[in-house]
Amino acid sequence: MLQWILILLLIAAVASLLGFRGVAGASAGIAKILIFIVLIVMIIALFTGVIIVA
Repeated sequence: MLQWILILLLIAAVASLLGFRGVAGASAGIAKILIFIVLIVMIIALFTGVIIVA
């Protein structure tokens, strides 16, 4: 999922540079949603003990 976030942010940056505001906004919005989902999953995994912080 992190790979998708990086791809979408790269698409947003390139589209923004080329002037495609609609594409840039859409891909940045999707990337924001994916970042939020990843953070929630990481917090849940941390509290349930799936991830052990040394």
